[in-house]
Amino acid sequence: MKFKINRDHFSNGLAQVLNVVGSKATMPILSNVLIEAEKDYISLTTTNLDLGIRCKIKAEVKEGGSVTLPVKRLATIVRELPNVDVTLDASPNHQVKLTSGGSTFRIVGIGKEEFPPLPEFGDDKNFTLEQAELTSMLKSVSYAQSSDETRYILNGVYFNFRDGKLNLVATDGRRLALISKELEVPAESAGSIILPAKTVSELTRMLDKGSQLKIAFNDRRASFQINTDKDSSGLVDSIYLYSKVVEGNYPNYQQVIPKETHQRIKLERELFLQCVHRAALVTSEKSNSVKIKLTSNLLEITAQSPDFGEAHESMAIAYSGPDLQVAFNPSFVIDPLKALNKDEVFFELKDEVSPGVFKTLESFICVIMPVRLS
Repeated sequence: MKFKINRDHFSNGLAQVLNVVGSKATMPILSNVLIEAEKDYISLTTTNLDLGIRCKIKAEVKEGGSVTLPVKRLATIVRELPNVDVTLDASPNHQVKLTSGGSTFRIVGIGKEEFPPLPEFGDDKNFTLEQAELTSMLKSVSYAQSSDETRYILNGVYFNFRDGKLNLVATDGRRLALISKELEVPAESAGSIILPAKTVSELTRMLDKGSQLKIAFNDRRASFQINTDKDSSGLVDSIYLYSKVVEGNYPNYQQVIPKETHQRIKLERELFLQCVHRAALVTSEKSNSVKIKLTSNLLEITAQSPDFGEAHESMAIAYSGPDLQVAFNPSFVIDPLKALNKDEVFFELKDEVSPGVFKTLESFICVIMPVRLS
């Protein structure tokens, strides 16, 4: 195998597939990237058996073939090469010679036959989505995933395709975020998956390469074809992402969404976010809550901790209901406000022991459990 490639394109391609590889791979081959050269491009593939990524980069292929090389070391070397033209030459015994300007590296590789192949993009249930829209949906909910491994079913984002819409849900048991969009869902394609947190972050990272993506899934796996607009990064065709899904039944999230809340206030998202953020600066691990107090046309936010002192913020709002005070973990308030990009949000409250609910005029809901006021 022999090819010539632009250093920056090669480096960019390796960056696309690098994150999948953990620092403690169970088998040496899982620390490697599979490089395959054909026609006028090379393809780069990595996998950790749960998640796999493949992308194609344009190259001048003089001789087709394949080899696997340690991806992290290779990415570092390619990034540091002195010349923009890079030549890679692999011998049949998997020894690789990499040259660029006055630099030459010899790297020991492993043959392709040991590399676990990625399943192909199947004819499972499949849908086409806009990349920008899915990015925004994932950002709106992914902060609410659980990181507690004993509740593995919550360690991901739930995708539910049915009844003419796609719902994305994430919860850690103390807060829940839900966003939905209308989508044509034929009866035979209805279904749901739980996409693991690691896959969600990889997917979010890749979703600015083009306009659309395809998602295909069955009970055990999901795969994504992410279209890449031909740009200066050397990417050819679409990036392919394969992932196992979290197996099991997602809890009934509809039960958590309050059927009725008594008070609804309209807030300037950015202003409210800044007030809560500032108030939270005095909280500590022991006293990690901000109090939100509603009185006539006024919203006050206070926080205190014995170690630091206290903070008080106030903002004018349109409110004529009864006085009400409720406390929340500040990050539960900050996360959804940061993830949204609407200027206005609605905050609904009932009393000091019921959940608070953020909503937008679109189909976004975030339910957060209160902290008991002592």
